[in-house]
Amino acid sequence: MKRIITVLLTLALVLALVGCSANNSTNETAAPTEKNAVQTEETKADTPARSADSKALVVYFSRTGEQYGVGVIEKGNTAIVADMIIEQTGADRFEILPKNDTYPMTYKELTDVAKEEQNQNARPEIASTVGDLSSYDTIYLGYPIWWGDLPMICYTFLESYDFSGKTIIPFCTHEGSGDAGTQSKIQSAVPNADVKEVLAIKGTDTQNDPDSVRSAVTDRLNGMK
Repeated sequence: MKRIITVLLTLALVLALVGCSANNSTNETAAPTEKNAVQTEETKADTPARSADSKALVVYFSRTGEQYGVGVIEKGNTAIVADMIIEQTGADRFEILPKNDTYPMTYKELTDVAKEEQNQNARPEIASTVGDLSSYDTIYLGYPIWWGDLPMICYTFLESYDFSGKTIIPFCTHEGSGDAGTQSKIQSAVPNADVKEVLAIKGTDTQNDPDSVRSAVTDRLNGMK
């Protein structure tokens, strides 16, 4: 009888020790996993999305809300072209976002603000920066044509970095003005860069005929190889 009691007591002690060990193991692995997830999110917030071997960066400024010829849109015309370039090249992404975004969401009011900025030769602040522009050889720069020019915030971007020796491939959206001579304007802003011909896309086509826009993007990219 004593032997049976001893065996039962030993068994109970072993089971208790196993249970404690299992609980400690779960707690130790859960905490580091949660910490790593937080660090990953912080890294994403500070730098543009980056593919391992990419040396190209797509930089663009685009607006939603009410736009000419297409009504109220949820994805900007220039952003649509930027996405197509990223899909086909694997380039990284950096969206130019105003630090204080007070741009109107209605078309007429937006054009008024754009004209006022142009008259003042303004340089609106940008919300964030490219982590390391020196690691990129090629910059695809996208923008809508505002009053025959780049939006002033795009000049803020161009004047914020050293583009010496880099290739800039501009692309724009417009409603009849074409590239509005913006290739030479970009070249003047960054004289030590090699600024290529602008790919000009009608804004209404990005919303209403995306297949033709994708084809134009493909043709341009293939023509540069």
